[in-house]
Amino acid sequence: MKQTNYQGALQKPIGSGFSAISSTDEVIQGMDLTGKVAIVTGGNTGIGLETSKTLAHAGASVIVPARDLEKATRNLDGIPNIEIHPMDLMNPDSMDAFAESFIVSGRPLHLLINNAGIMWVPIRVDSRGIESQLATNYLAQFQLTARLWPALIKAKGARVVNVSSQGHQFGTFHFEDPNFKAREYDTLQAYGQSKTACNLFSMELDKRAQPYGVRAYSLHPGSIGGTELAREAPLELFQKMGFVDEHGMMKPEVLASLKTIPQGAATTVWCATSPLLDGIGGVYCEDVEVASIANESTMGSGVKSYSLNEVDAQRLWNWSEKACGISFSI
Repeated sequence: MKQTNYQGALQKPIGSGFSAISSTDEVIQGMDLTGKVAIVTGGNTGIGLETSKTLAHAGASVIVPARDLEKATRNLDGIPNIEIHPMDLMNPDSMDAFAESFIVSGRPLHLLINNAGIMWVPIRVDSRGIESQLATNYLAQFQLTARLWPALIKAKGARVVNVSSQGHQFGTFHFEDPNFKAREYDTLQAYGQSKTACNLFSMELDKRAQPYGVRAYSLHPGSIGGTELAREAPLELFQKMGFVDEHGMMKPEVLASLKTIPQGAATTVWCATSPLLDGIGGVYCEDVEVASIANESTMGSGVKSYSLNEVDAQRLWNWSEKACGISFSI
């Protein structure tokens, strides 16, 4: 019988044996991924680069689609088992072309790691009029998964890992105005909406995909130092959020709470590879563990129940098909 995580039915720790300070080296120890094929979006910077490197060193063939091929080639230089292909997550045609080239290759896809994301950006839209954080952080996940679906089935035991964020707690999905056409743009609400969508999609995908041997997960990697996620953020926003002082210096307590990049990528690698998750899917993970349901009145660890809502998950799937102009009927 199919299990679902609707309303958080499966959302509780399972005793992974790891913690917030566990690294990718610890999580991957003893695993041999020879013969496995992985795609890692955003796989040439930050935690995506660490994910690509970890999977490749464990024997997987890792495909990294990238907008800036020169940068990707430079950052991935020297890592074995890596392929780099052109793709732009803000360009739907580019995503379709990448997916089609992979399908034509005839290879199975064992791991689809939808890692790429943006944050703290000003209002901008893609060619379809979709707000950029929603387009990049979520809708690209939906479109790529749909287009790569035949290769995921071919793997006969695939996983789709969607990098979400604790930032989903900034907001629900706004079905009436997802692209901020009738309301004032707020970059954190837009980010929260995109990450709530990741959680709803992962849960619904897992429910629909189980009969085909495909499982899906969403995750919060943690607050991480040394990534490019904040490259467009104004200083005033960090001050408003209490991250930095009046001189622009990061506060010591914030600095002490940051994960390293190997710690930040550990939950992604765990979701992609852990045998403990063989019988469970559709869950939101953090700190290399299945997360608990979050307190509804405060922002902190865990997953908000509104991002595990059955009705919203099904509604989002239908909205996503229309937004992408594709049918993903599974």
